[in-house]
Amino acid sequence: MTMNRRDFSTALLAGAAASLIAARGRAADVTPVKARNIVLVHGLFADGSCWSEVIARLQAAGLNVTAVQNPLTTLPEAVASAERVLARQDGPTVLVGHSFSGMIVTEAGVHPNVSALVYVAARAPDAGEDYTALAKTYPTPPASAGIVFDGDEGRLSEQAFLRDFAGDLPEAKAKVLYAVQQPFHKALLTGKTSNAAWRSKPSYYAVSTEDRTINPDLERFMARRMGASTIEVKASHLALISHPDEISKLILDAAGQSA
Repeated sequence: MTMNRRDFSTALLAGAAASLIAARGRAADVTPVKARNIVLVHGLFADGSCWSEVIARLQAAGLNVTAVQNPLTTLPEAVASAERVLARQDGPTVLVGHSFSGMIVTEAGVHPNVSALVYVAARAPDAGEDYTALAKTYPTPPASAGIVFDGDEGRLSEQAFLRDFAGDLPEAKAKVLYAVQQPFHKALLTGKTSNAAWRSKPSYYAVSTEDRTINPDLERFMARRMGASTIEVKASHLALISHPDEISKLILDAAGQSA
């Protein structure tokens, strides 16, 4: 049986489309597994308390919530801290990451207890991908210039924290968060993921449209690449604090708990 040029081109395009779909995470319209456990992971310049506003809302909805205290040392150690918490969960669990901890979600999200992934203005690399190289394909966000180092430990300057990290929060609240920011080790930034959990788990993404820490267009690219169910929030990098209702709703969606 012969195939004419038009039929061949149609088949080729169909195959390419099928490959693209297969390469992405599970489709955004997949009905999420009902989950009552939520594990939250913080990123750089923060600690577990940054989830306080979201935790209160999720607990009010009757969910079991745990915030991981990310050691911010190396990627393997950070992943291990999340995996220990995931292992304690008694059923389907939504794993949520903000900012840098998207790396942790992407790596640890293959854990069998994880039913869905939520990225909040977060990194979402592919397996083995150099995230730094990916980020350089977009304009550098302003916060990058505000990182200062004391030896191997990095943190944000107060000016950069208030303006570029927490820019839509009241100054008094932002200063409290600045006071509790945890330094990260340089070695943390050299890690690469060996898994890409978003290729096999339902994924959700909250893009911060006013983000000055991760380029919003990079966030959109990563969300689109993983085929995530995506919302856009007019917020700074700290949408989890400035817009906790929207972020909590997205997590409830991922947990199959929305009304």
